[in-house]
Amino acid sequence: MSQIFEGSLDGSGLRAGIVASRFNEFIVENLVRGAKRGFRMCGVPEGSVDLAYVPGSLELALAARTMADSGNYDALVCVGCVIRGATSHYDLVCSEAAKGVSQVAAQTGIPVIFAVVTTETIEQAIERSGSKAGNKGYDGALAAVEMATLARRFTPGKGRRPKK
Repeated sequence: MSQIFEGSLDGSGLRAGIVASRFNEFIVENLVRGAKRGFRMCGVPEGSVDLAYVPGSLELALAARTMADSGNYDALVCVGCVIRGATSHYDLVCSEAAKGVSQVAAQTGIPVIFAVVTTETIEQAIERSGSKAGNKGYDGALAAVEMATLARRFTPGKGRRPKK
């Protein structure tokens, strides 16, 4: 008989990290607060959630990779905000940031969640960072906990390693 595997939202015992872009800081700070709230709601103690800031969304992947490689985290959430401007720079940043974050997860085996708000307008960004459309940082934290607990079902002991 086949088995069904699922993660849970019980984050007790997990250690998590948030990587946050400083660009569009007004929006990103709402995402950071949402991610912290999400981890807290899942039982991850506040003292078990570290926060790293980077200049922009393109830098999220490198910081996430460094944190994942440290062996100190069971899951990471990357938050940022990219709003379309008058040039094609938006498309490049969105695509490369998403690709970079997903590569970190695939290469390290640590859940790394892409919770970057990518919108056409500032109004849409505000909606996705804590008003009408919820908070993508909060959603990202829940996804991180679920994926970390799922990963533990397949590989007990994988993930965070003791500090050296």
